[in-house]
Amino acid sequence: MVDSPASVAQLSPVEPTGAPRSFDMSNAAQRRLHRVVPGGAHTYARGSDQYPESMPPILVRGDGARVLDVDGNWYVEYGMGLRAVTLGHGYRPVVEAVAAAASAGTSFTRPTMLELEAAESFLEQVPGADMVKFAKNGSDATTAAVKLARAATGRTVVGVCADHPFFSTDDWFIATTPMTAGIPPEHRALTETFRYNDLDSVRTLLETRHGEIACLILEAATATAEPAPGFLDGIRALCDRHGVVLIFDEIITGMRWSIGGAQEVYGVTPDLSTWGKALGNGFAISALAGRRELMELGGLDTDAPRPFLLSTTFGPESTGLAAYLAVRQAYRERDVVGVMERQGLLLAEAVNAAAHDAGLAEYVSVLGRPSCMIFVTLDAEGRRSQEYRTLFLQELLRRGVLAQSFVISAAHTDDDLDTTVDAVNGALAVYRQAIDAGTTDGLLQGRPVAPALRERANPRQL
Repeated sequence: MVDSPASVAQLSPVEPTGAPRSFDMSNAAQRRLHRVVPGGAHTYARGSDQYPESMPPILVRGDGARVLDVDGNWYVEYGMGLRAVTLGHGYRPVVEAVAAAASAGTSFTRPTMLELEAAESFLEQVPGADMVKFAKNGSDATTAAVKLARAATGRTVVGVCADHPFFSTDDWFIATTPMTAGIPPEHRALTETFRYNDLDSVRTLLETRHGEIACLILEAATATAEPAPGFLDGIRALCDRHGVVLIFDEIITGMRWSIGGAQEVYGVTPDLSTWGKALGNGFAISALAGRRELMELGGLDTDAPRPFLLSTTFGPESTGLAAYLAVRQAYRERDVVGVMERQGLLLAEAVNAAAHDAGLAEYVSVLGRPSCMIFVTLDAEGRRSQEYRTLFLQELLRRGVLAQSFVISAAHTDDDLDTTVDAVNGALAVYRQAIDAGTTDGLLQGRPVAPALRERANPRQL
């Protein structure tokens, strides 16, 4: 059993499996959101088009691993703030640290001791880094890393791992996605791609654009892909040989793979790394860290031309820094990653066993690193299917589980897992009907979910 706030049992009862749920107030709130917020949400992954139609919960609070919507429905939640929350919603030591920091003032005209303490703590956490600069979101950190690489090398082209879904909201990356409206076409020419676990593709890129590549950026691992033997060492050697800056995007892996990130797990040190999400347990903080000779290009101990490096009003804002320091202390006090991995493994085994027992093991499965799992939903022909994914999401929602994935936190208790498995069993009974019929027709409420990054609002245009 994993400890969680004692209040959860009283504050977040999950209704019995299959109990009727109303989404009337959530739907009304979602309609209002669409009138005042483009897309009806501030992150594409949180959009209503990512959930079954007429069932997009609008939340009012969270406690541990459970969340409450405006209709009064409680859910066991997975995804946990797009992987940002590892300690649970409303984790008291973090909340108390943030409240204390806020009461002492949040933004000043000079650096604070919180900035020094957070920086020193972070550099102890990531031994391969010499300097760090904080910001508020991961996109700012990754774009700053690219800018440093360009400044250091005098080159302009960025190499991006094509198998990794997201690096930044800025043009250098978004130009590679279907959402290119508003981006000058010349930006696309400055970003090239390579394949994960394919050193030959990296060699080809570096040779084809010899002397033009400023940096390579990739995640050292993802939920579903571990580095092949020799891949990360090989890419490190190739970057050294060609004078290319190696950047690891640790926005997801940092503090989910280990306290020192994926670079600590796999033993390969990048030149720069970018961090976010779990740093603040949901509070806004990100970081760029790396070798002194690169980071100092944005500082005062250099004769080189200075890039404009993360000079933001709210980068040193005190509540984010206080949140990070409290999160760091929580990781010192217990093995947070170990708890997530243990609970994630239990959940995966239970869900996969339920799918096997329902005769659906070839259609529904949980896979990935236990601290960062996804589920796969295939149609009757064994193909990945938005319709069948939506059906699974729909039936989980009806049974008290909010899950775009099975990304877990250290707040998920055994009771939370039991509730989830009960909901999965109910969802699989409906899924079985769809597989037997070869279609979700008559079972799916509304249109299926759509890819978050797509050229046009259709197929979920309002």
